[in-house]
Amino acid sequence: MTTPTTHLTTPPAPTGPRPAMPIGGGAPGFPGLGGGLAPAPGASLRLPGEHFAAALAFLVLGAAGIVWVAPQLAEGRYLSPHVAGVTHLFTLGWLTTTIFGAIYQLLPVALGAPVRWERAGHVSFAAFVPGVALFALGVMRSSIVLHHVGIALITTGIVLLVTNVALSLPKARARDVIWSAMAIAVSFLTLTLVLGVLLVHNLHTGFLRGARLHVLATHLHVALLGWVFVMIVGMSHRLLPMFLVAHGANTRWTRRALALLVPGVLTLAAGLASDAGVLDWVGGALVEGGVVCFLIQARSFFRSRVRRRLDAGLRHAALALLVLAADALLAPVVLALGFAHPRLGTTYVALGVVGAFALYVVGIFYKIVPFLAWITRYRSAMGRERVPTVAQLYSARIAHVDLALYAAGIAGLVVGIGTAQPVAVRGAGICLLAAVLLFVSQMMHAAWGTPQGAQT
Repeated sequence: MTTPTTHLTTPPAPTGPRPAMPIGGGAPGFPGLGGGLAPAPGASLRLPGEHFAAALAFLVLGAAGIVWVAPQLAEGRYLSPHVAGVTHLFTLGWLTTTIFGAIYQLLPVALGAPVRWERAGHVSFAAFVPGVALFALGVMRSSIVLHHVGIALITTGIVLLVTNVALSLPKARARDVIWSAMAIAVSFLTLTLVLGVLLVHNLHTGFLRGARLHVLATHLHVALLGWVFVMIVGMSHRLLPMFLVAHGANTRWTRRALALLVPGVLTLAAGLASDAGVLDWVGGALVEGGVVCFLIQARSFFRSRVRRRLDAGLRHAALALLVLAADALLAPVVLALGFAHPRLGTTYVALGVVGAFALYVVGIFYKIVPFLAWITRYRSAMGRERVPTVAQLYSARIAHVDLALYAAGIAGLVVGIGTAQPVAVRGAGICLLAAVLLFVSQMMHAAWGTPQGAQT
């Protein structure tokens, strides 16, 4: 199947291989996507849309923050309040806000479970987003007031989200691996919140004393592996085969990944929190196995694709998977050396947060946001007038430029932190910021800009 190159096209009758999922209202130039993401006619996209918009703002702030904290990153000062604040712009701001929006989008269309209280979803958004901003600022400025106001708003947002999911999942028609991943992930999100509240309280009381680093490491791994990564594993099981138009892939590896990740994250968390070396290694081995299973599943989808040429979004995702594999190889080294080599630990976290997870979500955005923008802008005109394809809502050339800049930024972070060179880290941050600004401009163009000729 080929992407139309005219500015405006009348969608032809479907030909060629059958899409991986039913189209069900899909968009021209986006085979197989509608059945997995398209809302019912008349359904509002405001709830996921507002989360995605806020997440983009946090991504810009996080990328700018890397430029700002470059000297501390180069020294491996991960306990610096500035570094911690920027980290939360990525983890809570970009990743978690995006996942919240994706949950509200996928619950009804992927699991057949309408969001129980859509109004509560908007209230959750109204609390969570300013909460993240205030909390990150409070961490950077070591402000007690901002800490507590921010964490209170974040807690409100998370509790409402978890409640909504808990009430919606029992209504789901499909209780498959995606259903399991969502249930598991929100449970880990709850644990992440509890650990985060403990760490905030410790900032002003010091009650954790020498256990602070162990609780911090536990909080970080539960958040990234139990919450973010489990959600990525579950959602990718649905999204990758649709985006790739993949047929005949072995889909058992996702379930295997979850079966290893759940006990792995729990065991690793117990080991990190208690400084029990045996538990660290057992949990780490299980998590590594889960990562390997996920990578095998992703490779199976990529190898089974009908359309051989990867578009810009899928190339972003593919690079992120390679970075994830590299970070998984680094993890045992970091575990063995413990807290004795802070620059190595900083590299490990930067690769995971910025290089693997954040970039993977950027790739998924390139697939989801233009489609949702197309639905909003053009679905009502289908069959009555000529409409652009989804691919015409953004520039593939610019998308590939932002991918090259992002790749250079990741490499620069590794080299700069590894050699303790602030100039290199700052240069890497500038590359990342430029890539993010190009990416955000693409998403804005998809939402509001004039369609252009599709480019491959």
